[in-house]
Amino acid sequence: MTGVLPDFVAAAPAAAGADALLRVRRLGRVAYEPTWQAMRDFTDARGDDTPDEIWLLEHPPVFTLGQAGRPEHLLRDTGIALVRIDRGGQITYHGPGQLVAYLLVDLARRRLKVRELVALMEQAVIDCLAELGIAAVRREGAPGVYVGDAKIGALGLRVRHGCSYHGLALNVAMDLEPFTAINPCGYEGLATTQIADLGVAIGVEEAGERLLAHLERLLPRSSGAH
Repeated sequence: MTGVLPDFVAAAPAAAGADALLRVRRLGRVAYEPTWQAMRDFTDARGDDTPDEIWLLEHPPVFTLGQAGRPEHLLRDTGIALVRIDRGGQITYHGPGQLVAYLLVDLARRRLKVRELVALMEQAVIDCLAELGIAAVRREGAPGVYVGDAKIGALGLRVRHGCSYHGLALNVAMDLEPFTAINPCGYEGLATTQIADLGVAIGVEEAGERLLAHLERLLPRSSGAH
């Protein structure tokens, strides 16, 4: 499998967890487009017995627009690149200080439907934030995680060959200004927030390990090859 991955991904050891068919890669800060291509290559090359993977990382500043996204949700030019991609959802922003977790999961093997995986990711973020003393909720019809009226976590998935890629982004300690240049996730005037602004000092790496523990706890164990 490493033969289909670019060097910057393949060089990150795929650490095994308690689940024999789940591996975790900690990639650090990596450019958006090659990482997106690596997810697609991984998904296309995987077989029935390929372990699922979770990639934890940050991206340099970038706006991403989902496959049905409307470009008018980018309100002004900030000099930050806009990349049209193949996940669901509208426009969002990624940048340093934001935790990104990509879930490359064989849904059938874990007996999951797409909506169940979305709910699982939301719950993992909610539980992670609760552990930090932050009360967060989901909203009906608006995927993501919210603290009060402000969004703190965004989600977006693509499923190909029965396997997911893309995932979630959790605002930890970042510059939120670029969010004012968009309608986040397509919602005009939607406020955004982050862990640092809610009185908790935590780095992206620690937030990633905490979130990972909840994702691993909530993901159904694999039923093996199918």
